[in-house]
Amino acid sequence: MPDLNWIAIVVCTVVAGGLGAAWYSPALFGNAWMAEIGLSAEDAGPAGKEIAGSMFSCLVASIAMAWLMTGLGTQGVGSGLMLGAIVGFGIVAMTMLSDALFSGWSARLYAIQVGYRATYLILIGGIYGGMAGQADRVVA
Repeated sequence: MPDLNWIAIVVCTVVAGGLGAAWYSPALFGNAWMAEIGLSAEDAGPAGKEIAGSMFSCLVASIAMAWLMTGLGTQGVGSGLMLGAIVGFGIVAMTMLSDALFSGWSARLYAIQVGYRATYLILIGGIYGGMAGQADRVVA
């Protein structure tokens, strides 16, 4: 495994998880998402294990993007944003499309779900791309 900037990975994980908290909040898409899956706020209950699982998935995605970017030699914010968009829309959105079609998801639910994941992969790419070259400076 290549040398990774673990500080950048932690930052990416926190940003991706924070985006999820905002994305699925009533202020953004939370109400629409709950309506699409047929869940009410009263039915939802505590979501401790779901939040923990989501943060774990953000961590794994951050490590995977860091590994991919390092392996490809992707450097800089712009290149990281571009790779995040390619992974987010070219891979994640397309693999989730079959789930949406076979599971009967509405276009709205698909857009909410894919939008979050693509957005956090773009952010991870940009953040890691901007911080990756700083690994030596952070450790020294």
